[in-house]
Amino acid sequence: MTDQLPMFPLNAVLYPGVSLPLRVFEDRYRALVHHLLRIEDPAQRLFGSVAIREGYEVGDHGAQSLFRVGVRMQLTEVEAHADGTFDIVAVGRDRIQLDRLRPTDTFPLGEVQALPEPPVDVPVELVERARSTFAAYRAVVSEIAGDPLEGELPKDPAFLSWTLAACSPLPLGERQQLLEATDPAERLVLVTDLLRSELRAINVITSLPATEVARTRWSPN
Repeated sequence: MTDQLPMFPLNAVLYPGVSLPLRVFEDRYRALVHHLLRIEDPAQRLFGSVAIREGYEVGDHGAQSLFRVGVRMQLTEVEAHADGTFDIVAVGRDRIQLDRLRPTDTFPLGEVQALPEPPVDVPVELVERARSTFAAYRAVVSEIAGDPLEGELPKDPAFLSWTLAACSPLPLGERQQLLEATDPAERLVLVTDLLRSELRAINVITSLPATEVARTRWSPN
């Protein structure tokens, strides 16, 4: 079933279950926040976000420069400032596929459909391999740039897969691969392989993770 959602494209890949703070200063996205705040039920203050492909900006050809798989976000916190800007926090709800982006006089609207993940039995050994690989990665990175995760890893395989994806400083294309993975098992295999590649690179170049060099700086607007 196709839905319509206000859209907030970003130079970042977001994941279900993960919170994101944003500074909102551009007119169209300030209008989006005003629209959401007029919705009485906080649980219905929803918008979509898809990543902008590296090297592009959202403009006249914005729909062509966006990834098609993104996340439905819920606005959870808002701080308004005297200059009309906002600091907000949003949390990822579920994956969506963007079928069409429609510009309007206020903010972009997307025609989207939900992308639920099929229920799968994730092998225990796959979960443990992912957890141990991240533990090794976490120990190395903590000595260089600080702990990439606050608290403990979740036990649920699906949430674990999203948490590892969110905590891994990978290039945008690889983060999008993780978002588009079919199910938690595929995502855990992929993120484990990517983290092992990161560990090998760090052992060669003892500094920040190698992919940190390739990451695109992004603005929330």
